[in-house]
Order: sequence, then structure tokens, then C-alpha cells
Amino acid sequence: MKNNEVVRIAIAENSVIIRGGLTAALKRLSNVKMQPIELLSVEALHDCVRTQCPDMLIVNPAFGDYFDVAKFREETSGKIIRVIALVTSFVDASLLGKYDESISIFDDLEILSKKIAGLLDMVSQEEETDSQDALSQREKEIVICVVKGMTNKEIAEKLFLSIHTVITHRRNISKKLQIHSAAGLTIYAIVNKLVTLSDVKGL
Repeated sequence: MKNNEVVRIAIAENSVIIRGGLTAALKRLSNVKMQPIELLSVEALHDCVRTQCPDMLIVNPAFGDYFDVAKFREETSGKIIRVIALVTSFVDASLLGKYDESISIFDDLEILSKKIAGLLDMVSQEEETDSQDALSQREKEIVICVVKGMTNKEIAEKLFLSIHTVITHRRNISKKLQIHSAAGLTIYAIVNKLVTLSDVKGL
């Protein structure tokens, strides 16, 4: 993140008082320029991710009945969005472990500022390291399928995805790895131990 860059933070919270209060608190942070986006519904969240792609999402774990972090990450793979739990009541610690960070309604501005700054550092580091770790679990699965000679349609059926999603993942994989051929992906997959030689058709 560059110093002069505006950080887009989406806030998904049903309570207008909590949402508005958090928006006001974020605007008071002096160490970073914020653009808070207030979201009232799951539909608004999907639209926001599609059109504005926030850098961070602060979400109440009870948003839309239950916010599924793993599903959200899968739907947004290829995008770096930090997901922060907004704790307004008792939340199971094991659930919080799935988030990148958590903030409580009792945190003061200094704590809030430190947590946001810490997450921004993580984003910067991730943007710099485009290694195998940059591939999501789903992308690794798709690489394995491609290397095994499967078509987009076969991959979509095997992984229960739409063909459009498979194509999007493949585009993201090519961009991340700078590999634009099946042969190149095969070498990558063997070197990184995603597949063995016996998995690869026609070798």
C-alpha cells in the first residue's frame, strides 16, 4: 500500500448505530486515508466486491444470519481482501480464528489504528510475494486438473463450479505465475510437488 493510497474498507453490519459509529471512528484515524463503504445486506456486499473490490471487509460474524468466511474467500479468490471480524457480543474463539483479525466494539482508536496498520502491512507483503503460496487452495486444485489434461467443462463438473468460474481462476493463475501454457503449468506443478510424473497424461 502506498502512503497516499485510499484504503477502501467495507463495513457489513446490520446495526446502523454500530456501523455508523465504526465509520466515524475509521475516518478519525490519522495514519491512513479511508473510504468506508457501509453495507446493510448480503446482496450489497456481493455488489461491493464485484464493483469496488474493497481492500478490507469488517463484518459482524452474525451478518446475514451467519457470515461464512471460507465461502467468502473462495468466492473472492484472486483478490486480496482482508477479512476482519467485528465482535459486538460473545463469539466462539474457534470461529474468530478464520478471520485475518478481529476488532471489538470496546477497542479504542489507538488499538483500531494498530490493527488496521498491521493488516495493511500484510497486504503489501502479499502483493510483493507472488510465489506458489499466492495460489489459493482452489487454484492449486485447478492447476492439478489442467495438468491431468481435463477440459474446463470437466474441471467445472469435478469441482462443482461454473465454467465461467474455472476460466476466471485459470486467468488468475496465469497472471500470478506468469505461465501461459499447459506445458509450463505442468513443469510448475511437478516442481512444486502438486502432481507426480505418473499423474501427467502423455509423458
